[in-house]
Amino acid sequence: MSGGPLEAEHDERMRSVVELAQELIRRPSRGGVDDYGPVLGVLEDWLTGAGLPHRRLHDADGALVGLLVEIAGSRPGPGPWWTLDACVDTAPYGDTTRWSFHPTSGQERDGWLLGRGAADSKLAAAMFCHIAADLAPRAHEFAGGLAVLLDVDEHTGNFGGARAYLTDPQAARPAGVIIGYPGMDEVVVGGRGLWRATIAVHAPSGHSGSSRSVTGAITRAARLVHLLDTANLPGPDAASGFPLGPKLTVTAFHGGEGFSVTPDRVDINVDVRTTPSFDMHDAETLVRKAVAELDAELPVPIPTEIAEVAAWPAFRLEESEQPAAALLSAAREAGLDVRAKTAGPSNIGNLLAGHGIPATAGFGVPYEGLHGIDERASLAELPTVHTVHEQAVLSLLGIR
Repeated sequence: MSGGPLEAEHDERMRSVVELAQELIRRPSRGGVDDYGPVLGVLEDWLTGAGLPHRRLHDADGALVGLLVEIAGSRPGPGPWWTLDACVDTAPYGDTTRWSFHPTSGQERDGWLLGRGAADSKLAAAMFCHIAADLAPRAHEFAGGLAVLLDVDEHTGNFGGARAYLTDPQAARPAGVIIGYPGMDEVVVGGRGLWRATIAVHAPSGHSGSSRSVTGAITRAARLVHLLDTANLPGPDAASGFPLGPKLTVTAFHGGEGFSVTPDRVDINVDVRTTPSFDMHDAETLVRKAVAELDAELPVPIPTEIAEVAAWPAFRLEESEQPAAALLSAAREAGLDVRAKTAGPSNIGNLLAGHGIPATAGFGVPYEGLHGIDERASLAELPTVHTVHEQAVLSLLGIR
């Protein structure tokens, strides 16, 4: 038997979500590589057709870094604004010869949506647009409002779209943000922070065949890497309720050319993942201690230089805090056995935490190949994921 007109209407809505996601996947939007205009143009056309108010966001240099949809409630009295956020730029493709379909395929095959961005996070962007469209006719039922941030410049690590949103004087400050990263087993309510720096290690240059023994920059840099790799980091602090410990990683090592010259400089990148009990200040102190030990042990005329690149705080919401509570409750009401998770990698939630804005950073459809080969997103669970997000938004806005 047919499920009736309501089920047919819901099926058609899910089909519309998938079709919009397919069009987004078919527009290459690799962070820092492709022009973002085409993928954002698809969204602009759809939002215009749906009658949703939206506008472009630009960074300080005038570059297009996102779209912002704003639905203001018309019920009398003040009310909070809440934001749904999904990025529509993507990771690079990698070796396309290893893909079993083209990264911009956008095809639906055996219940999977195929292509770069299917999982992270073009399907979520399409879903959030549809939730906004369904909510707009109900503006009389809530005060405050709902924003949908469709940002780019995310996979570069610059978070340009989110930064433009946070500094836009016209945008209402959100009471909280739900970020549409994928994965159905957990609601991500926290993440380690980070402290990143570049380190310039110096030494006199020379000829590799010289009879004079010289401690070169590569040797000094290798010693520094050893000092950093063996630095004593604390484990998880159970008393803080934060389940992960800090982590330090040397992620880049550049210097030298050819064979006959020992270089006078080597540049190192250091990434430290931080926690509430080992914060950005602690990370910087640890790295500076290792550098001071290097310069004392292997002195040279030019001291080692440290330049901070980025610093974001760790964050974690309690399950009773919004918007985590609304999302967890909606997921459990849908019959899902979900748990609150603190993620190891950092994300836009860390940037928001630095501005005092609480955020969840992941609940979506199951996926494979995220940032890797053959990225795909499962569509069987899309109706449930859509319902969970929609119910969470209704709860946050006080709509019954």
